Parts: sequence; C-alpha cells; structure tokens
Amino acid sequence: MRRAPNAARPRARTHGGTDGGTDARRAAPALLAAAMLAALLAGCGQDRASADWFPLAAGHRWTYRVTTTGGDDGDTRETQVMTTLGREDIAGGAAWRRRSDSGIDYWLRVEPGGIYRVASKNDLQADPVPDQPPRPVLLAPYRVGTQWQADTTAYLLMRRNEFPREIRYTHPRIPMSYRIEAVDDHVETPAGSFAPCLRVRGTAAVRLYADPVSGWTDLPLVTLEWYCRGVGLVRVERTESAHSSFLTGGKRTLDLVDWK
Repeated sequence: MRRAPNAARPRARTHGGTDGGTDARRAAPALLAAAMLAALLAGCGQDRASADWFPLAAGHRWTYRVTTTGGDDGDTRETQVMTTLGREDIAGGAAWRRRSDSGIDYWLRVEPGGIYRVASKNDLQADPVPDQPPRPVLLAPYRVGTQWQADTTAYLLMRRNEFPREIRYTHPRIPMSYRIEAVDDHVETPAGSFAPCLRVRGTAAVRLYADPVSGWTDLPLVTLEWYCRGVGLVRVERTESAHSSFLTGGKRTLDLVDWK
C-alpha cells in the first residue's frame, strides 16, 4: 500500500463525481462528483491533463474518513472506500467504472472538454441508468475561472418534525454552479501532504419554508473539492446550513486516509 509522499511525490474530487444516489447519512462522491469523489485515470485514449487530476485506471483504491457534524443525530464518523474497475463499453462508448463500497457504481468518460459521468447503478438496479445528458464532474481547461453546472441535492438538510425528514426526497435535482478557484493549493490529509491541487467550489441554494418567523428562505449548499495531481480527490467539504426551528443542517468532510 503506497502512502502519500512528502517531498519526492507531487505534494499532495467523483462521482463518480461528486453527487450520486447514496443514503442521506453517507457521503456522496461529488461527483461527487461529483460530484464529490475522484479516481485515477490512465491508459489508451485518455487526455493526459485529465489523467493528472482525475486518474481512473483499474486497480486503484481510495479510503476516506467521513465525518459529519451538526444536525439532530449528532456527530458521526465512518469510512468510505472507492475502487476503480477498468474500462467498459456503456452509454454509446467507452467509459471508466468506479465503485463505492456503499453499493454505487459510476461510469465516467474522458472527453476533450473534461470528465463526465455517463451512467450510474446501485445494487437494487438490474442495469446502469444513463445520465441524460452526461453529468460534468471536472471540466477543462484546468485553470482558475473555469465554470460549469451540474445537479446536486441536499444531503444534510433535514426536517425536524415532518416525514420524510430528508429534503433530498422532495428536491432531488438542485442546480449547482462549480468554479475552479485555485490550481496550486496544498492539502494536508491523514494520507499525507499533497500539492499542487485544484480547488473547486460549488454553490447552490434550495428554497424552503424555514419557520413562521423567517418564512420561505434560500438555504445555501456549498461544496469544496480538492483534486491533487497524480492522486485525484483528497478532500471534500460539504456545508448545508439551516438556522431554523423547522430544519437542521450540518457539515460533512471526506479526508483521504489511504490510497494505492
């Protein structure tokens, strides 16, 4: 098992992509990416720049510590593992398959303009479900100012006294705007020190009835993702704030603890 280097390796994002269909109490890779997780890319037909930030070749494994704070359920800590399974033909072309130990598979395709999720599948589904259209996960050019949009949902916002409690059931598709805001970040994780890293910020809002005093309010959803050269996604921070007597929010952090 290789651990992150100190100086000899590049000083030390989903899917994947950041946002997939996971349990509300589990972290979602955006695809997570998007939305919230990334992997290693290598092999035929892959763009070299994409491979640097989001490698996907078969045989790699990332272990993340997932910490959730806030909300009525208190603080929790668990582990999430992502593996890469290789290239397959799906949704009209070749794509790279990743699997989360939460039971979700993602198929990612590398295009000249970046990386897209083209299909996903959970263990209860017989066949992969294509993304229509493909969902952008990390787009080129990999420089400050590059922007895109992709759907997310609320993973942490909950109703206190209604059923279902999870906002994601009533608001499954919330548009989130992403922007690369740094290309030379340095990140410290339990797996080591990584740089250079892309830092991607995602922002969205969901309009909910907060309480009789505040009425209808736009509640912010904010994601920060760090993709580091040669490694992929090393950290995700997701914040969903709710200062309301009817709603609770929280913060979820994924930190890389081991990879190979």
